[in-house]
Parts: sequence; C-alpha cells; structure tokens
Amino acid sequence: MAGTGSQPPSSSSRPLPPGATRPQPLAPLRKPPQVLMIRKDEPAPKPTASPELGVAPSPQPPAQVAPPSPVRAPARTPVRNDDELFDLGAMEGLTMADLLGPDPSQKRAPRAAVAAEPSSKPAARIVDDFDFDEEAFLAALDDHEPHGTTGEVVSGTVIGVESDGVYVDIGGKAPGFMPKKECGLGVITNLKERFPKGLAVDVLVTGEQNADGMVTISARALALRQSWEKVRALEKEGKVVQVKVNGFNRGGVTCELEGLRGFIPRSQLQEGENHEALVGKTLGAAFLEVNPDTRKLVLSEKKAATAALFQNLEVGQLVEGQVVAIKPYGLFVDLGGVSGLLHQSAISGGQLRDLREVFGQGDRVKALITELDPGRGRIALNTALLEGQPGELLIDRDKVMAEAADRANRARSVLRQQEQGAG
Repeated sequence: MAGTGSQPPSSSSRPLPPGATRPQPLAPLRKPPQVLMIRKDEPAPKPTASPELGVAPSPQPPAQVAPPSPVRAPARTPVRNDDELFDLGAMEGLTMADLLGPDPSQKRAPRAAVAAEPSSKPAARIVDDFDFDEEAFLAALDDHEPHGTTGEVVSGTVIGVESDGVYVDIGGKAPGFMPKKECGLGVITNLKERFPKGLAVDVLVTGEQNADGMVTISARALALRQSWEKVRALEKEGKVVQVKVNGFNRGGVTCELEGLRGFIPRSQLQEGENHEALVGKTLGAAFLEVNPDTRKLVLSEKKAATAALFQNLEVGQLVEGQVVAIKPYGLFVDLGGVSGLLHQSAISGGQLRDLREVFGQGDRVKALITELDPGRGRIALNTALLEGQPGELLIDRDKVMAEAADRANRARSVLRQQEQGAG
C-alpha cells in the first residue's frame, strides 16, 4: 500500500535461478581527504575513527581554535624621484631642439652663415680642415697601380731561379714570373747559368696580374716579336738572306731565320727535284710572304737571284737589255735575269702611232732606270730622256743608242732636278 510506506522487496529476497550467484553489495564511497590547518606549536591531531572504516571513535578533548592571525600587507618599494632615475645633471642647459636635432624639413643654412653665428660650442671639423699630403696619396696610388700590362715591354733584374722558371723584379709590388719554356728561343738546359742573379733583362708581359700582384713575363715572346720586325724590314728592303736548311717534307724544305721557322717550296728551289739533298746546306733566299699574325714565313731561292741583281742597280743607271715582250702599254726588257718595263709614255717625246715604230721584239735597248721596287721586283725604264729633241728616236734611233752613255750624264741631272722638284 502506498500509504503504509512499505519498501519494495530487496533483491536478496528474490529467488535466484539455478547456478546463479547473488551480487555482492557495493562498497560505500570514501569522502575526499580534508586539509587541516596545523600550527607548528600544536601537535597534530590524531585521526578520528570513521564509521565507514569500522573503527570506534575515541574520546578527544575539545580542540582549541587559534585566533586568526592578522594578514600582513606586502612590503612596498620606496618611490625614487627623477633625479635618482635619470642623470638630469648631464642634460642641464639643453633645450628640446637640442634633444630632437635639426628639423629635416628646413634647408641647411650655408656654411658661411653658420660660421658667422656666434656659438658657445666648438665648431666641428670638416673634411677640408684635415691635413692632406698629396705626395703620400699619389705614392699610395702607385703602390696599388697594376704594373705591367699584356703586350708591354718592361726591364727588370733576375732575383731568383727555380726549376720551373725565373723570378724577375720589374718594379711592381710582386716580381714577375717567367716559365722555363718562355726563357728564350731554343732549348735552355741550365737556367742558373743562363740567368744569374742580378742579370738585367728585357721581357714581354704575357699575363695579367694574379691575386698576389704577380704577372707572367716572357723573354721568348719578346725575341720573337723583335725577329718578326727585323724580317719585315729585310723584306721591305728586298734583301737576300742566307738560310740553313734543317729539314724537308713533300712540299719543300724548312730553314731557320732570326730564330723563326721558314719554308721554301719545291717550286722556288733551283734543285727542286732533289730537295732532300739540300739538308745542311746554306741557300740564298728572298722573301715571298712574311705574316707575323699567322706566323707564316715563305722564302724563294729563285727569287733570290733576281733580288741579288737589284742590289747592283740604282736609279739613274744606264742599263742594256733585249726586248722580250710587247704589250699595248709598253715593252718588257730582259736585263740579265730581271725584267724592266719600258712604258709607252717613256719611249719617246714624240707622237707614237705604234710601239713597233721604235723597237721590235728581240731588239737591243739602252735605257735609264727611273724607278726601283725590290719588294715587288719592278724596274721602270726610260729612253725618252736620252733624246736631244722630242721624237729624235723616231727619226734616228741608232744615233741615240750609240751616244746613250754620253747622253745619260745629262739625263741624270734632269732626274735629280725632277726629284728635287717633287721633294
């Protein structure tokens, strides 16, 4: 009945099925531990029994509650004034403008105006006020200026010799180094004998300065440059040179001239069919091609015979030869190994209708040399200067040729006057 307050039957009074066990009652929950305030001068209270633990409570005297201790306020830091926090003495007399600096929006006053204003502060030194030593400045520039550029000829003194090259003082902050293969033309077996310390040498700079300021130099490159310059001068003068044959190949023979390697083609040899037998012999040769850029030096033994004749000729000289060819512009005269050109304008002072009116092929001709070009092998001849009157050759050629020697003296004075007038 609801009014009777009867409790529902517990699970223990219910019948259990066969083989089942009755569940055990749950253990009561423990209360959380309590924190006790214990004073140092009082003993810790003994734990009291709890009915849940099954311990009987023991009688204890009533605990004395200590009066609450007064709460202490935290210590306050003493307040320091501005004089203690900041060094105001150092800023005494300064204004706000001094602290903030000049206004960037305002233009700077001229130096003269600033100098005119009275100021109690010492004037700051400017760059112009510092002492300047121009000689020391230029000397410093010279010390750091690169010494020796590629292609420049410099003079120096040998200061050291190693197995791989020679060190030469050329006046820079570091010596120049000359590799062994650049020490000269040909093979050098003993560098110390060839380049003793203190020897003055002229070298060519072939490499720029490295990080240590050292340049690469060469005595061989300078010798080659000088040799090419000498050979070009010989070619311009039409000289005949003596060379020694030191080798041969299918195309000709090789030789050496002023330390340069030269070549003579078989077609330019007097004995081209047996050119192997020329090794070790000395030949007279003239220049066919001289090119320092391509290092090409070509010579000719046959042309040397012609060049040798030029050495015996001079302007104003009377020569005799035979007409070997007639061209519309003049006659070619064989002078004994070389040919001279008798231009149509230099045959006679008269009016010529045909070149054959005066000379025919095979005729003997006496003429004056008016121009020599050994480099190109050209000789200019003139017979008009031998005439007493313009056109005399057209009337009496034999008389003019017979008196050619006497008339040549008068003609030479005319040539000298023409040269002076041209000069």
